[in-house]
Amino acid sequence: MAQRGLCSRREADSFIEQGLVLVDGQPVTTLGTKVLESQSISLTEAAKKQQAEKITVLLNKPIGYVSGLPEDGYQSAVMLISQQNRQHPNEKAPSRQGLAPAGRLDIDSMGLIVFTNDGRIARQLIGKDKPVEKEYLAWVKGDITAEKLNQLRHGLQLDGRLLNPAKIDHLKGSQLRIVLTEGRKRQIRRMCECVDLTVSRLIRVRIGAVKLGRLASGKWRLFKPGESF
Repeated sequence: MAQRGLCSRREADSFIEQGLVLVDGQPVTTLGTKVLESQSISLTEAAKKQQAEKITVLLNKPIGYVSGLPEDGYQSAVMLISQQNRQHPNEKAPSRQGLAPAGRLDIDSMGLIVFTNDGRIARQLIGKDKPVEKEYLAWVKGDITAEKLNQLRHGLQLDGRLLNPAKIDHLKGSQLRIVLTEGRKRQIRRMCECVDLTVSRLIRVRIGAVKLGRLASGKWRLFKPGESF
């Protein structure tokens, strides 16, 4: 079910136990039931209603907030999802309970981060099936050369593992545009250190097809119907 994009694995287990999954039109209630590739799998209207209640929030995370659980005296960015921090006055702040980050953004970085209780969204953003592009603007200290840019684009290793190819453009001055399809811990900062560059400022401006746009620092908005990553 997760592979077919119907729901997450956790949701699948819950829906099956509730009898809300149909295989060739017949309800299935046993976990681990084998299904042939040729068979159709669908969700009942009750399951779809549960999915419609899922919430995804886009937040422009400021520096000084952690993505996950609070640590070392720093607050989690999820705490910014409040009525006073809404970008649009007609949106009501959702409950933060159950919202988790779908991908991380380190404490010294700012920009677009996604919080969701929708397993399908989380799997799309942090799963390995179809990597989603993440675009950043980075300001660096050090000499930016063609050789360093080529090294950043391909050939670097972190923790003994080869990195996926990256899109790197030198925009102007000390500013770089960086597009990744993976998310190692503090990856961009560590990549730059490998070529004697130091990141002084880092902003994530896009995840897949969703852009940060005019979302102000510390503000959030709901993921709109019809939007997709």
